[in-house]
Amino acid sequence: MHGHLSQAEFLSDMSLFLGSFYFTLSVMNGIAALYLWQNGKTVKWCQCGPVVFTNVMLWLGLCGLFVVMASLGFSGSEHMMWFISLPTVVINGINMIFAGALGPVMYSGLTLAFFVGAFLLRKWLVHPAIAWITLNLSLLFMGLSITDQNFASIVTKADNVPIVAMIFLLGFFTWLATKQAVENDERDKQGLEPLEKLNNEKVLVWPDLVYSELICMVAITAILILWAIVLKAPLEEPASAVKTPNPSKAPWYFLGLQEMLVYFDPWFAGVVAPLTIVGGLCAIPYLDVNKKGNGYYTIDQRKFAYLTFQFGFLVLWVTLIILGTFLRGPNWNFFGPFEPWDVHKVIPLNNIDLSQIFWVKWLGMAMPSPPEDAGGAAKFGWALFRELPGLLCVGAYLVLSPPLMAMTFFRKFYIKMGLIRFMVMSNMLLLMAFFPIKMVLRWSFNLKYIIALPEYLLNF
Repeated sequence: MHGHLSQAEFLSDMSLFLGSFYFTLSVMNGIAALYLWQNGKTVKWCQCGPVVFTNVMLWLGLCGLFVVMASLGFSGSEHMMWFISLPTVVINGINMIFAGALGPVMYSGLTLAFFVGAFLLRKWLVHPAIAWITLNLSLLFMGLSITDQNFASIVTKADNVPIVAMIFLLGFFTWLATKQAVENDERDKQGLEPLEKLNNEKVLVWPDLVYSELICMVAITAILILWAIVLKAPLEEPASAVKTPNPSKAPWYFLGLQEMLVYFDPWFAGVVAPLTIVGGLCAIPYLDVNKKGNGYYTIDQRKFAYLTFQFGFLVLWVTLIILGTFLRGPNWNFFGPFEPWDVHKVIPLNNIDLSQIFWVKWLGMAMPSPPEDAGGAAKFGWALFRELPGLLCVGAYLVLSPPLMAMTFFRKFYIKMGLIRFMVMSNMLLLMAFFPIKMVLRWSFNLKYIIALPEYLLNF
């Protein structure tokens, strides 16, 4: 699937893109330097000290660096472009981190660590200088990585280009909202009103809104036309029942659910999970008892709501879409970012159910089974007895956890919300937490199902 061209031919084909890419970065930093110079601003790295760097020199330095890299990219020479490529040791190290069955574990652990770190360091990360440098570093990493054929064949695929763009857009708007929330939290500590209230003036639909929408429509139309000219339509050969794509992937917005199929039965991952998500979102206005933070961005006043939503959206949804798009290859195996997609790659896994672990491994006996002449009711009873360990675990998780939550960490929520609303909220949280719990159990113990009733099409 990858590596059809020699490295020299590949780099020659990528020269125009790489040169234009780095030239765009140089222009971007040049504009930033000009803007900051005209406004006389400086780069403050933190609020805890007097350390100040001259912003113009910093951005001009980046501008000059990217000009040099653009010239190397335009050259198309394998020897020259070696200087704008990731070292082999770095590529091998990254592939080694994500190698084997532990690849999803490392990926999920790193994304969770990034989420926690971004939350704890939010007051530092919202500084424009830090955000600008982070953007430059992420774009630089992508430029250095794209000289690898395996990485480029995935990222530059016509289907995946808009997803790459959406990742950067998601990062920008998340940063923008966080910056606004941090500023409002600082203003609240000083006894000031939120920024949204300072700009609380009415805007007429005509002409203000209509003009803005017209300008946006013209700009988006121009972008789409340019997009259609530059990128080929991602059309494949006609569908055939005897030949399916490998990997066969759903549209990008369903890749999170497709990843869930690795850990859950289709009825749960494809039906129960989406309905639970939609139902939970619909229930939020009726469950929320916090009157603060309405109509303006804030984190300190709504930490629980903020962390719950961001964890569900970023960690349990967006990162799974990225995983399914860029790291799931043939046979739905996990591949490193620079690893070739080998259709012959096989990772041996012996996934077993909880009932097998309990009866066979722990008790050393055969799985309970009904007599041959047993009726339907008896067979059902034997099936429940066989899955009794899983039923007890799931029942204890769903029944005993809400009272424990009400008596410990969520006591304040229970007092404010009352019994009914608290039970709905706690069960929604438990269902959301069940997703990462089930994933960890699969990675750690090769656990397939906690409750396995295939004869009744019920696996959990």
